[in-house]
Amino acid sequence: MATEVLKLTGLSSCAGCASKLSRRELTEVLRQVPTLKDRNVLVGTATGDDAGVYRIGTDRALVQTTDFFTPIVDDPHWYGQIAATNALSDVYAMGGRPLTALNIVGIPADIVPLEMVNQIVRGGAEKIQEAKCVLIGGHTIKIPEPSECGVVPLETWKSMTGLAVMKAIIAGALPPPPVACRSTRPVERRSSHRRFP
Repeated sequence: MATEVLKLTGLSSCAGCASKLSRRELTEVLRQVPTLKDRNVLVGTATGDDAGVYRIGTDRALVQTTDFFTPIVDDPHWYGQIAATNALSDVYAMGGRPLTALNIVGIPADIVPLEMVNQIVRGGAEKIQEAKCVLIGGHTIKIPEPSECGVVPLETWKSMTGLAVMKAIIAGALPPPPVACRSTRPVERRSSHRRFP
């Protein structure tokens, strides 16, 4: 008798980033959440950027993000790699360099074998190491109850901290860093009064 292979994608009602609240829903949730004003917060919750940015010196800032990712593939190793890469990309998107990572896994332990959980975590750890980022810990939680739609959730969360040079920060809330342009040929000047047919 053949053993049935567990399909990770069958454990999730939404794949990957599709499980996020919409921008409108998130705005409503955060509307009355108190925040402490701090002049060192360069990018915070108001902008909807990929990560938050906090100044720690005249030319350095921490880039912090938390990301979770539901399965979009059935291979546990690939799933771990994809989830880690997605979280790392949030630090890169802000112009940062990943420094540390926390691995957080919510798992229906009665359904997903521990060997499969190991493959998920190992796949993520490989991508974190490839980025020269240090995995410094994490947390696991058993998720025994089914969700409203009857699907048992499986989620991998990653929390990343990165470092950015102030002039390299890329965020919707900040003006873009200056970009030097060099022309490879002379620039032709034309009079603004010249008429073209």
